[in-house]
Amino acid sequence: MFAKHFSLSNLPYGIATSETHYRPSIVTRVQDNVYFLWDIVEKGLLNDDISASTAQTIQEPTLNAFAALPRKERQTFRSVLQRALKEQISSIPTECIEHIDNVKMHLPIKVGEFTDFSCSKEHQYNSSEVGLGTRRLPPSFANYPPAYAGRASSIVVSGTPIKRPKGQYRNDKGEAIYEPTQALDYELELACIIGKPSKLGEPVPASQALDHIFGIVLLNDWSARDMQAMEMLPLGPFSSKSFGTSISPWIVTIEALEPFRIPLPTRDMPVAQYLSVEDHLKSSYDIQLKAELLNEASLTKTICESKFESVYWSFEHFVAQQTVSGAALNNGDILGTGTISGSTRESLGCLFELTRGGKEGYKVEGEDGERTYFRDGDSIRISAFAGEEGAGVGFGDCTGLIIS
Repeated sequence: MFAKHFSLSNLPYGIATSETHYRPSIVTRVQDNVYFLWDIVEKGLLNDDISASTAQTIQEPTLNAFAALPRKERQTFRSVLQRALKEQISSIPTECIEHIDNVKMHLPIKVGEFTDFSCSKEHQYNSSEVGLGTRRLPPSFANYPPAYAGRASSIVVSGTPIKRPKGQYRNDKGEAIYEPTQALDYELELACIIGKPSKLGEPVPASQALDHIFGIVLLNDWSARDMQAMEMLPLGPFSSKSFGTSISPWIVTIEALEPFRIPLPTRDMPVAQYLSVEDHLKSSYDIQLKAELLNEASLTKTICESKFESVYWSFEHFVAQQTVSGAALNNGDILGTGTISGSTRESLGCLFELTRGGKEGYKVEGEDGERTYFRDGDSIRISAFAGEEGAGVGFGDCTGLIIS
C-alpha cells in the first residue's frame, strides 16, 4: 500500500525479523522489498567502501550505535548503499531480501528520553479557543517552543494495540470519578531521533543541531482529554498522555529529506541567539500528512490532511531548547513536534480541535449518527509523504488499534 513512499531516494532504516532472519537486524526498504543490510555487507556487495566502525554498527539489533556515528560517516554509507542498490539491485542474492509482508518490524531504537514540543501556531490558537474561549497563544510561544517531558517507556512501534486508559476526570456534575476515559484522542505528529549525544552542561545551539539529528519518524501522542483537563493545572499533562505513544518503524534520514527543505514562517519577533539558525529560511520541510480512522466495519474515513510547512518551530529549535539550560541529549532521545494543525477544519490534527472539545460531531459512512472521540475497535492510521510519486520520500504509516 505504501510502496511509493520508498523509492531509492529514500532508503530509511528500521529493525526487522522474519522466518529466515530470526535475530532483529538493521534493514532498509525499496518499494515493498526489505533489504537486510548486514547480509549485504557480509557478502561484500558494498565493495569495501564502508569503514570498519560502520560495519560494526550494522550488526547491532537496534539503530542506536549506527545513529551515533558521525554524520559524515553515515552520509558516506548511505551514498554507497544507494549506489549499490541502483546499480546492482537485480543481482543482490534473494537471501538478503524479504517482502514487506513477510517481516515483522520492531521499535527501531532503544528509546532514551521523550520530549513533546509544540510547534504549530494554529494548534495553539485552536486549542485556546476550544478550551478557554479565546483565540490566543501562550505568552512564551513566540520566544521558544514549549514542551513537556513524556514517558519513554510508553513508546511503542506502529501496530501495537493501545489499551484505553483508566484515570480520574470530572463528570458532567463536576465530580471527580475514576473510570476509563471517554475522550480518547490522537495527535498527528512527526518526531526527530537523536543520534549523537551531547554533554551535560554544554548547550547545543540550533545552528549545530543537525549534527545530532539522525532522522524523522511519524508519531501519534495518544491523549485522554477528560483526564488531561483535570490534571493540566498546575503541572501539565501526566497520566493522560503516558499510557501510549506510537511511532512508525521506519526512520527517514535528514539527508533523504534535504530536497524538501523550505522556509519557516516569518518570525513574530527576533529569537534569542541560541535559537538562531544560519540557514533559518530553510528549516522546515514540505511534507503532507494524513490521519485516517478505520472502524470495526473496516470503513476508512480521512479525519485530517495537514501540511508540515505551517509549523512555527523546527527540529533544530527543539534540540536547542532541550539543551539550553545544560541538559544533555541522549542517544535514542525522541523530540516530538506536538500536534500539526492547519487553519481549516480538514487540517485539524486531533479530535479535540475537530470536535470543539467533544461538542461537535462528525459522521463516518455506514454508521448511524455522529461521533466525537474514538471507540474501542477503532484503528487510527497516520502517514506522511514529501515530493512526487516515483521520486518522493514517504514515512509509510503508523497505526494503533484501540482495545478495552
